[in-house]
Amino acid sequence: MNNEECRKIWIKEKLEKIPSGNRLLDAGAGEQQYKSFCSHLKYVSQDFAAYKPENLDQGLQMQNWDYGKLDIISDITSIPEPEGSFDVILCTEVFEHIPDPIKAIAEFSRLLRKGGKLIITAPFTSMTHFAPYHFATGFNRYFFEHHLPAHSFSIEELSFNGNYFDVVGQELNRIDHIAIKYANDKPSWLEYQALKLVKKMNNRFEAKGNRSTELLALGIHIVGTKV
Repeated sequence: MNNEECRKIWIKEKLEKIPSGNRLLDAGAGEQQYKSFCSHLKYVSQDFAAYKPENLDQGLQMQNWDYGKLDIISDITSIPEPEGSFDVILCTEVFEHIPDPIKAIAEFSRLLRKGGKLIITAPFTSMTHFAPYHFATGFNRYFFEHHLPAHSFSIEELSFNGNYFDVVGQELNRIDHIAIKYANDKPSWLEYQALKLVKKMNNRFEAKGNRSTELLALGIHIVGTKV
């Protein structure tokens, strides 16, 4: 199961547990891909709505991008809603696209009622994507363990999406695309056979390597509570 599939399953599970009628802010909602999991909630989408993949051909870009109808268009660090007006804030794969993510945490703390839930996913490591709006390659657990409590959040759950060997496997799987785009070349037949062997070895390590999350992982998943 790949990075995106694992994340989607985790988010769906967390959203389904939220009581019906809760007001949820999808902060940095993008194309609002998780709105379908929020039919039992009062869903509010927010984004700065400035990303246009056709504007810059650098790094990894989406071929097409459609925000749809957003409820709020604003900077994520200054959302025009009253203090304590949300029961839940969902923020998925957004932190690397925020110039000052600590300000975003402070804004989430302002917007959430006491006892409200904060659901975050962020990359542990990432290549340049959504340029020019890519300001960090990823976030270690220690970033959240420091800044969330400093802004009145207790961490109820912190888990990893994949481990070191999953990251290696992800990059091995896209070496073809990267080699063609950036080296104007691709592996030879013999190199493909060697790559298959390396992937097989890496898969064996991946199944045994959960402790390797202390070195690297694909992403980090967090549930926090406003205290």
